[in-house]
Amino acid sequence: MRVLVTGATGFLGGHLMEVMSPGEHEMIATFRPSSNTDLIDGLGVEKRRMDLGDPQSMVEATDGVDVVVHLAAYYTFTGKSELYHRINVEGTMALMEACKENGVDRIIYCSSTEAMGPVKSPPADESSPLRPTYEYGRSKVKAESIVRSFEGRVDHTILRPSGIYGPRNLEDVSYYFVTSFANSMASKFIVGSGDNLVQFVHVRDVVKGISLSLDRYDDSLNRTFIISEGRAYPYGEVYSILADILGTRPPRMHVPAPLAKVMMAPVQGVNGLLGRDNFMWRVSTVDSVTSDRSYSIERARRELGFEPSYDLRSGLEETVEWYKEKGYI
Repeated sequence: MRVLVTGATGFLGGHLMEVMSPGEHEMIATFRPSSNTDLIDGLGVEKRRMDLGDPQSMVEATDGVDVVVHLAAYYTFTGKSELYHRINVEGTMALMEACKENGVDRIIYCSSTEAMGPVKSPPADESSPLRPTYEYGRSKVKAESIVRSFEGRVDHTILRPSGIYGPRNLEDVSYYFVTSFANSMASKFIVGSGDNLVQFVHVRDVVKGISLSLDRYDDSLNRTFIISEGRAYPYGEVYSILADILGTRPPRMHVPAPLAKVMMAPVQGVNGLLGRDNFMWRVSTVDSVTSDRSYSIERARRELGFEPSYDLRSGLEETVEWYKEKGYI
């Protein structure tokens, strides 16, 4: 099949192109003029210019392809509402229209467990209520609805990865989580009890989920799958794993959530004045780390044959090593 990948120059897209470009499918990478294309240039794949704000570029990019893997998005938890809507929602609508116009058979849409948000009764599955707390997650809910509305004209598979991490992940929640723990006083205390659950997935396991969606074409038809590691971890255990990898002592001091918000506020303010951002040093993050984000991958296991290759320790060991090599830790 001829497979077009939006967001091919990004973190997830780059790993996907590396794994799949030597395979049986003909991979085509989209890029924007401002993108760094060094990685995909080295793979020798076809490139097509495309921008989610330019509908005509999407018509041209999707011409003659069988499947679109849609990874491109405005991805931040602290961005502008109009950009979430224009890029993630309106951009997805325009892409679906382009796919319909060009007779594309299917789209594999990369959503996020942030469309589901915190979980009241862990673990949540694909039928659980959607309770996103960030505008990013709300934009994913809207985009999922748009993708489903084209069923019968353009079929779909929707994948919801949890927090993606791995080598080359920069300026992202997982990046801030790891580097803040390694480089700052964040490693000295735990917000709340440390018993709340969080769930990650290594980038190569997300690539595996996408690949299986292509290989198990009929099994993934018009279905939604959570793609993650097979278990969630209490924050306290995550900190202990990270401390062990970094050769430091795990945090033992617990800070109540209200006090943590008071402590975060001036740091967030200074970061704002300096024009920099760090998700881990925001008042709203306190609510995130004192709620549960735990999700079941049983449907992906049963219907796609998905089984993650990485547990959190092995994945973090690889990721921390890369951050050290590049000077981020």
